[in-house]
Formats: sequence, structure tokens, C-alpha cells
Amino acid sequence: MFGKVKRILGIEGVKIELTAPAEVKLTDEKISGTIKLSSLSDQTITKIELRLIEKYSRGRKENRLIDEYTIGELVLSDHVIITKDETIELTYELPFKVMSSEMDVIGSKGLLRKGLVSLAKKLRKVSSTYRIVADATVAGTRLQPSSVSEVLIK
Repeated sequence: MFGKVKRILGIEGVKIELTAPAEVKLTDEKISGTIKLSSLSDQTITKIELRLIEKYSRGRKENRLIDEYTIGELVLSDHVIITKDETIELTYELPFKVMSSEMDVIGSKGLLRKGLVSLAKKLRKVSSTYRIVADATVAGTRLQPSSVSEVLIK
């Protein structure tokens, strides 16, 4: 009975480790990396979902606004069977499209405008951070394993 509860809760189940490059160029429009899967018992993974999320923040102190946007998604729906004490590595290529704000569009129209837009962004404390989230769906468990990796997009 204790083993059944551990399986439902995902204890001693699948561990997922996401590896991504620390820095990606904006012009690449895709991120390549690996996913390491390991388990202390026999498990079946039915699906792995990858999402690239942009955290866009602006403002200062009590006027601070934060939004999150999903700018890239990939679903690996191949069934993967992991045996006890086995490690499996999967590769992925996550396509993405960074959204441009109105300020970015204005800044791309000339050197002088770019400088003004950059100054305005600093004054308003505008910033974006990016992270990749990997969620695995494991057959027979309620709590699904996940992993997060920070990425710098320039």
C-alpha cells in the first residue's frame, strides 16, 4: 500500500532535468537543448511539454506591473519507458517568436530613436526575463515532475 501511495504522489518517480544554452540570439528563433529523465522505478512518460515564457515587467515599487507571455511551445508526445536506475537523454528544438512592443518598433527605425527608446525604457524600468519550463506527464501519478531553466535572449 505504501508503494502505491508513493507512486501516485510521484515519490521515487521520474526526475526531469532540463538543459538549455545560457544565452540565445534573438535571430536564432529556436532553442536547442536536452532533457535528462531518470527514475528509481519503472515508469512510462506519455508526454513532455516545453514552454518558453517571457516575464515582462515595468514600473517602480507600488506601480510595478508584471505580465507573463508564452512565446514558444513544443509537445513531445512519444511514449518513453524508463526502467529502474536508467537515464534517458532527449534532444529538443523549441521554436519561439519574441513579441515587439510599440517602443521596440519605434526604436528599430533609426539610431536616434533607438537611443530615445532605450532611455525611456531605463526610466520606466522595463525588463524582460525568459525561462523554459518542462512538464512531464507520467502514467499513474498525480504530481507531475517539472524543471525550469533560465535563458538570456539577446
